[in-house]
Amino acid sequence: MESSYDLQAAAGPLVKAVCDADRAEVLMAAGLTRQGGEMLRQAAEAYGSKGQRQRQGEAELVLASHLVATDPVEAERVARSALGWFEEARAPGLALRARAVAFEAAVTAGQGASEDGESLASPLEEQGLNWPALRVRLQARLARIRSAENAGLPTRPASGRVIGPVPPEAPIDIRLLERELRAELAVAADRAVAGLREIRAGLDEFHRWQSSFGSLDLQTNVAGHGRTLARRGLELAVDSGDADVLFEWSERARMLASRVQSVRPPSDPALAEMLAELRGGVAAEREAQLRQEIRERAWQVKGSGQVADPISLSDLQERLDECALVAYVVAAERVVALVVTADAVKRVDLGDSGSLRGMLGGLLPDLDVAATHLPGPLGAAVRGDLVDRMVRLSNMLVAPLIDYIGDRPVVLTPSAVLAPVPWTLLTGFVGRPVTVAQSATTWLARGATPVRLDSAGFVAGPRVMRAPDEVTGSAASWPGARCLTGDEASADAVASLAQEVDVLHIAAHGRHSAENPLFSGVELTDGAWHGYDIDLLAAVPDVVLLSACEVGRSNVRWGEELIGLVGAWLHAGTRVVIASPAVVADEVAHKVFSDLHAGLAKGLVPAEALAGAVPAADADSAPAPFVCFS
Repeated sequence: MESSYDLQAAAGPLVKAVCDADRAEVLMAAGLTRQGGEMLRQAAEAYGSKGQRQRQGEAELVLASHLVATDPVEAERVARSALGWFEEARAPGLALRARAVAFEAAVTAGQGASEDGESLASPLEEQGLNWPALRVRLQARLARIRSAENAGLPTRPASGRVIGPVPPEAPIDIRLLERELRAELAVAADRAVAGLREIRAGLDEFHRWQSSFGSLDLQTNVAGHGRTLARRGLELAVDSGDADVLFEWSERARMLASRVQSVRPPSDPALAEMLAELRGGVAAEREAQLRQEIRERAWQVKGSGQVADPISLSDLQERLDECALVAYVVAAERVVALVVTADAVKRVDLGDSGSLRGMLGGLLPDLDVAATHLPGPLGAAVRGDLVDRMVRLSNMLVAPLIDYIGDRPVVLTPSAVLAPVPWTLLTGFVGRPVTVAQSATTWLARGATPVRLDSAGFVAGPRVMRAPDEVTGSAASWPGARCLTGDEASADAVASLAQEVDVLHIAAHGRHSAENPLFSGVELTDGAWHGYDIDLLAAVPDVVLLSACEVGRSNVRWGEELIGLVGAWLHAGTRVVIASPAVVADEVAHKVFSDLHAGLAKGLVPAEALAGAVPAADADSAPAPFVCFS
């Protein structure tokens, strides 16, 4: 589509709208709902401006069908708008499809559908639209189960018609919808174990399909297809009261993308040239074009086709040694922690998720403001409020677990809602080695061999007053360390250094891109160095230290997984990344990293070195919210 777009779009606005609508449908299927949605709305407007009402309705129908899973209320509105255009254009076949999408949206939103699913499915089949018909029938059965949940009604339709097995060539969303239906039928019959079996099989099928994509961007975007099953599995696991089941689904929910074995993309000089042009500074229109071209080129990497199985609770216990692992689960309006040590497993209910979300609201802005140089009383007041918030978070998330953790180092696998938490500042974790892992499975895989700590390289980006002092002071702990400062800190030089050292420390201005987290990056002398640049490296350091504002932040795309610059490094093969989710004062970063490197150079593992370098938060000084990710 991309290769023929310019030629076709030049034929006129209507042909361009056709191209945009087709291309947007692909983007929506890949999980890029915002980008694809904007293109479909623009296409619909273009058709409408030319009086092409049926075409306008077709664009809106595609938009509505892809919004069902993410915004069903808006999906129903858009589907009914499309229905109006089809009725005006006297297109009964398309009107039927719009009614079917409106029905699906109403069911997904938990609203009463205005039509019977079977009355829509049969006419769809008569038109040869077998997949939409099957989708409607599955949704109708789900709606019946949900409405009968507390009424003691049978879950099968009155007609007695039973939906047969979905053929393997059906679209992935229909195959997963069938698994969801089978699971809910089992749960409605008080067979939750069988329900979890169906959800597990559905996620396995989803991951086999997902493993065809090699791009981290695509892997995390298409994870939306598995979100509903993962969330339901987690809810059932929390309700089960079984520690083994809760641990399994904690892992499955947070591994919607990371179960796929990552691949190193081949050398791509064209992509490198695009990134270099983007760094050089271009006009806004060209910048947007470059970003899109870079993103789409990265999509072309083929997947490994390999999927890792989550580790079992018993296997984890055998390999924990002296550590404790805490799996934080936020599901079914509850917050639950599973504390796992080599000789014990303890489930602890921590409260309701509403209280937690209240404490997390505004946390990152508070951390950002606390890092600024505010005048005496005002600064003390802001930091005092932050300390109070840390105490409340500690009381909920840490204090109830201390008796089970003891004095062990801790590995945390938190739900995505906990992404902003600066764990090293929480009472009970201050001074303790704490590692935040994507999952227990990936943490064990990355720790299969000792982290290499034989060589180190340092980079000081521009416009950070203390960066040269920070890197030269930290480098003093490493004989033979290489430092790139001033004009030396270019993208090519940093890339070369990153492929040669075990430990890479970058002190630079950083920026997290919420729109596309893989465009998060650090500022070098010749421009920003992004997450996409990391994928071009032939080798990566075992340990990356990012003394840069915001680059520890991540976006929650779907389910429990996060994506950002930290995720890009880990996906590329780095074992440990130390970064902050918030702004850090220059003098604080200087002190923390100086002490951190002294510990690393003595052979301490990164979490131990960070524990000795991060002080407790107090009202008299700016916080140091650095976190060790693995």
